[in-house]
Amino acid sequence: MALVGEIFLPGDKSISHRALMFTALGDGISRLENLNPGADVKTTLQALQNLGIKIEDKHGVIHVQGGGLNPFNQPEHAMNCGNSGTTARLMIGLLAAHPIHVQFTGDHSLSKRPMDRVFRPIQQMGANVSATNRKFLPLMLSGRELWALDYRLPYASAQVKSAILLAGLHAKGETTVKSPAFSRDHTEQMLKAMGAKIKVKGREATVSQLKKPLKAIDFKVPGDFSAAAFFIAAALLVPDSELIIRDVGVNPTRIAFLHAVEEMGGDITVANKTVKNGEAIADLRVCSSKLQGIHIYPEMIANLIDELPLIALLATQAEGETVVSGAEELRVKESDRIAAMVSNLGNWGAKIFERPDGFHVEGPTPLKGGDVQTFDDHRVAMSMGIGGLISKLPARFDNPECVDISHPGFFDELRALMD
Repeated sequence: MALVGEIFLPGDKSISHRALMFTALGDGISRLENLNPGADVKTTLQALQNLGIKIEDKHGVIHVQGGGLNPFNQPEHAMNCGNSGTTARLMIGLLAAHPIHVQFTGDHSLSKRPMDRVFRPIQQMGANVSATNRKFLPLMLSGRELWALDYRLPYASAQVKSAILLAGLHAKGETTVKSPAFSRDHTEQMLKAMGAKIKVKGREATVSQLKKPLKAIDFKVPGDFSAAAFFIAAALLVPDSELIIRDVGVNPTRIAFLHAVEEMGGDITVANKTVKNGEAIADLRVCSSKLQGIHIYPEMIANLIDELPLIALLATQAEGETVVSGAEELRVKESDRIAAMVSNLGNWGAKIFERPDGFHVEGPTPLKGGDVQTFDDHRVAMSMGIGGLISKLPARFDNPECVDISHPGFFDELRALMD
């Protein structure tokens, strides 16, 4: 059985979150097509509605009625961020300067993920934020006047960078964030497209206080590259596969996985590239390939973090050794993804070994398949689902529904492509 045909993917999750939040600051109705249908983005949508933003779904196109510079009302309920770290972290920055009181809550997993990395710099801007045990949800925010900040991130993080820039939209002066390495720049690209005064120079971004609302936009969200990565991995691993993935976002800060698998020997062609609202979009053609092990170093991690579980899987079928280092951030995602992938792949017979900041794999080894502990983590489940395509036994999941966080219908789409 091979993967043959073509596929269109759900909208990019990172861009979908931002599109909803930013258009709330717009000067009219924005129309968003191909918004990601997963639970995380629905969490952001519902959070904005709780703040008084009018959002309607009209035949699959999401209409957001922007409220200008001060669009938010006092919410009637606590802001339940569910499992979405992006919702919680970006909303802290978005709301920090508005005269409302908001309690942030989340599910069991999110409540164990640190929030102090976001709210500490925003506190330096004057924000009133307090959290349980000093850094975890639940968290209380009382918006008030902010002043600009010049901040150097201790590590590259698109979420922390974005939260500070969003707070800077309503802070007196110019707010600058300096990163030690490049990270996703969807916030910078979208703010620029919507008329914000933002300057980007290398790893430094500076935003000025808004004097007028952002411009409303009509925007089709590109296909999610992080979702594409699973289909790329499947086509590389399953013999005789040839798959075309249409209209995928190929923002240069998102495609480190593409470069990594090409270095491993993957046969991938990028075609029909265009740029819309600052975001690059292209078609990808992927063919099954013989892979080689590679080393992934700390400076590569920020733009590869979500795809590292897939790197672990691919490495089990690659000739030689694959080593990943500098990936401590994987331990504070929806699960400890280092431990989760090492445990699952090890149980399937892979020669994979845990490191404090990553893992190393000796390949190739056959995978026996069988039981998968998802740890309620969509990327762990999806990665092991791809592994199940080449294992002796099919994958059996303890919670297959966790993939709905980012890609409802993922397993159905995968089965439909099998020739």
